[in-house]
Amino acid sequence: MAIREYASFDGLALAELVRKGEVTPLELLEEAIARVEKHNPKLNAVVYKFYDRARETARARRVGSAPFEGVPLLLKDILGDCAGVPTRWATSYVPEVPAPADSELVARYKRAGFIPFAKTNVPEFGLVPTTESRLYGPAHNPWNLAHSTGGSSGGSAAAVAAGIVPIAHANDGGGSIRIPAACCGLVGLKPSRARNSLAPMAGDLINGLIVEHVVTRTVRDSAAVLDATAGAVPGDPYIAPPPARPWLDEVSNRPGRLRIAFHTRALDGGPIHPDAVEAVTRAAKLCGELGHEVVEDAPKFDLMEIMPDFTVVWTTSIGYSIEAAKRLIGRAPEREQLESLTWNLYELGKGITAAQYLVAINGLQRFSHGFARFFEKYDLWMTPTLGLPPVKLGEIDLTSPNANMFNPIIAQFANLNPLYNVTGQPAITLPLYWNRDGLPLGVSFGARFGDEATLFRIASQLEQAAPWKDRKPPVWG
Repeated sequence: MAIREYASFDGLALAELVRKGEVTPLELLEEAIARVEKHNPKLNAVVYKFYDRARETARARRVGSAPFEGVPLLLKDILGDCAGVPTRWATSYVPEVPAPADSELVARYKRAGFIPFAKTNVPEFGLVPTTESRLYGPAHNPWNLAHSTGGSSGGSAAAVAAGIVPIAHANDGGGSIRIPAACCGLVGLKPSRARNSLAPMAGDLINGLIVEHVVTRTVRDSAAVLDATAGAVPGDPYIAPPPARPWLDEVSNRPGRLRIAFHTRALDGGPIHPDAVEAVTRAAKLCGELGHEVVEDAPKFDLMEIMPDFTVVWTTSIGYSIEAAKRLIGRAPEREQLESLTWNLYELGKGITAAQYLVAINGLQRFSHGFARFFEKYDLWMTPTLGLPPVKLGEIDLTSPNANMFNPIIAQFANLNPLYNVTGQPAITLPLYWNRDGLPLGVSFGARFGDEATLFRIASQLEQAAPWKDRKPPVWG
């Protein structure tokens, strides 16, 4: 049976329909597939399909009490390892070799009732905040097809924003959950470091910068997914502190009166786009009206102290990614197999010594101590998620021989997001603002390490005070 209102339900609501017997997992899957086939020619959000495998799973599934019983799920083409399905990281260097097993995260998705059925578009190796790889082509923003979805979880964000699925896998090493969520008008939580395990392929990645989660349309879906996936496995190098209660319970808890600092400047203290400023000032006013104490303030840090260290670690990461791939593939990459920006970073990364890397790690850890102390004074720090409205496709140079991460548009666009990857603290972006061109810009809230609970409480309160669920992009449903 067709579900006319499919796209208006969030993941938890779809699962409730399945448990009540009003729809089957296979019927939900067919609805999601139909929407991929309808919208993907415009969006290019989905890059690999395994429909028949998913149909077999849906047909065989015995309905139980899983929180996301029978809900279709899209996996990102970075770290979304699913047995029998390739993960290529959007590069022609990595062949289409099926993964031998599920990652721990994907296994937990399946235990939660999800049925994965396709992979989503990403930039090559997830390096940049826009999704425009040479292998897959650009992902298009459903709010305006000429604009970027953000990156690196751009395909996931486009698919959720367009109503193809209510939830999609995402990960974040410098803003890769939050930037696409902001570009596409979604909820995007970056959990605390080590909240979700990276087993079995890794203990941590880039010294803990990378974390796993999802992009969603509702706050409660984000909370319920984290409840289903969080937790360490034996052998993980460290663990995040356990929550006091399920995060889904926090969604219905009032946040109390919070002390919130807000900031409307760039990482270097310079100005940002007026739309980004307006997004935060409006959100600050709303938080004050809700009874919170809101003041303008920011942590004190020296940009020139943190950026060289972050650059060393990030550049080394691409060297690591390609060297790890080389070990699995059995051959080194050729120049033409990698995009210009990737190759340039790879060459830089290979030249960084182990001593330089460890010095940079130590520098980021010193910064983290100072940044965390700011949250002894405030419960939350509110900033623009993006320093610019969603950029136009092609605006960030990825193809010239000299393409690199020092592009000023990348720095402006990514804004303050990498700070939370450095410190390991959780942060969430909420779709609280659309500009005069109809493009969303998120508002970001950061919290103390391990305190996703406060983020879910404030997010739920704002979702009720300034609801976004009825805002639909031109590509929808």
